[in-house]
Amino acid sequence: MASDLHCHTKISDGSLGIEDLIAMAKRRGISTLSVTDHDTTAGATRAVIIGKRQGLNVIHGVEFSTADPARNGKAHLLCYMCDTPDRLEGLCRQIGERRKKAANDMVRRVMRYYPITPEMVVRCAQGSTNFYKQHIMHALMDAGYADSIFGDVFDKLFGKNGTARVEIEYPDVRDVVELIHSAGGIAVLAHPYLYKNEALLEELAASGLDGVEVWHPTHSEEQAEALKDFATQHNLLMTGGSDFHGMYSRTQRTLCSTSCPDEHVQALFAYKERHSK
Repeated sequence: MASDLHCHTKISDGSLGIEDLIAMAKRRGISTLSVTDHDTTAGATRAVIIGKRQGLNVIHGVEFSTADPARNGKAHLLCYMCDTPDRLEGLCRQIGERRKKAANDMVRRVMRYYPITPEMVVRCAQGSTNFYKQHIMHALMDAGYADSIFGDVFDKLFGKNGTARVEIEYPDVRDVVELIHSAGGIAVLAHPYLYKNEALLEELAASGLDGVEVWHPTHSEEQAEALKDFATQHNLLMTGGSDFHGMYSRTQRTLCSTSCPDEHVQALFAYKERHSK
């Protein structure tokens, strides 16, 4: 059966609520799902409870936004099955506050060009723990100034040299790996090719990283094979998923359009059991 270990909901920057996501997973015939909202444990904790009610196996997950200062780059870490989510709350709060400040600055900059209001963005972000660029774009769509979340308007405002772009200072990826382990979680480097994290992956694999996301929509078959070989050589877990965001995806990604093979889902559970003894 299919498993998707990388999904986002309205709690962060997805367009579907947890209940709808789980209902869709049930209809899709998915056996195991992980809700990995950005920098918050709220979605995962609720999803596990709702999953039990609905008879769906839901793995507790979080996706942390981090920095790789050595290369002036970014990296995302997936945290699975942590024993004490409370230990992650300080980090979630720190990143959340920085994200909120940056989002407020971005809204003010966007308002120089378009007559939207902060209240419009707030309504689009209803249910989320924070404000994301997708919510600002949704407000611009509602106002008729954009016809899609991602497109020319997004690139003009939030692209590499976007007129409304505000960078967020994220914590060091190495510190976050340590914090995940202190909370009894499994640390997996997400989509390493997306942020050109190949050298970082080598470093983290030698210093305690538990796994790597092999199967991701942005990975080619050749890249997935290279990551499989690397994971095998370094005794790392292999995970995968669709990185589902609903209508807030840059490209069309349906739930479980990229999946994690059953044997690697079972390896994740077995790894957790061994390290819990």
